Amino acid sequence: MLGAYFAYQIGILTGYWIALFIAPFLVGVVGAYIEKYGLRRVHKFGHVSELLFTFGLAYVIEEIVHIICGRAPVDYKIPLSLDFTLFNIFTTQYPAYRSFMMFVSIAMLIILYLMLTKTRIGLIVQASLTHPDMVQALGHNVPKVFMLVFASGSALAALAGVLGGNLFITEPGMAFAVGTIVFVVVVFGGMGSLLGAFIASLIIGFVQTFFVALDYSILDLTNSLNITITENSSFYGIFSITMAQIAPVFPYLMMVIMLIFKPSGLMGKRES
Repeated sequence: MLGAYFAYQIGILTGYWIALFIAPFLVGVVGAYIEKYGLRRVHKFGHVSELLFTFGLAYVIEEIVHIICGRAPVDYKIPLSLDFTLFNIFTTQYPAYRSFMMFVSIAMLIILYLMLTKTRIGLIVQASLTHPDMVQALGHNVPKVFMLVFASGSALAALAGVLGGNLFITEPGMAFAVGTIVFVVVVFGGMGSLLGAFIASLIIGFVQTFFVALDYSILDLTNSLNITITENSSFYGIFSITMAQIAPVFPYLMMVIMLIFKPSGLMGKRES
């Protein structure tokens, strides 16, 4: 949300392409200070305290945005250089900006994966999560590592806001509207697994799009089997619900099923 609002304000003064880089940097700096002076102080009280702190801070930020920018959506538009149709599939037009979003998302995923698995910095970050005392003994500043990781995560979240803010609606509640499906993707793919998050996003995206495109219900299936269910039946209302109607709910149902049968997620590892 902050990334989208920063990009909107900076874009008015400098243009979209400069805002694309400056907005994530600014949010990353804010995230570093939040980790240093907020999360680091409540870390000793456990994960519940950290969760309450971050949720409370999210509401505070939203109210600050309300005070400064109001409650109405802002006019954050797609840049003219990307506002055209890239190609057509039958009668469906595919915008160039969606392709740009996909390119940036895949590029960031590959860069993150290579950094965490192939570089010394990535090894230090992974070791700091599992063996912080040993990493500290080797001379590395573990609190600073955590601060940089949190700042990087904040910057990436801001980049998502910059990219998606003009395609969707930039308004104060956009973080909660988009954040729930992101949470589903992370849990379904497995906590801490970039590959799992990537696969989960593809699965959930394809399934939800497939459901939206199909306007069929259990009632259509029973009719094809010559089984008649009248409107007076108590199950008529449930059986008449179409796949398109349950499409928004289906990702959350997938998450619940995954938690029941594999709590660690698709590619997650069980903690010992």
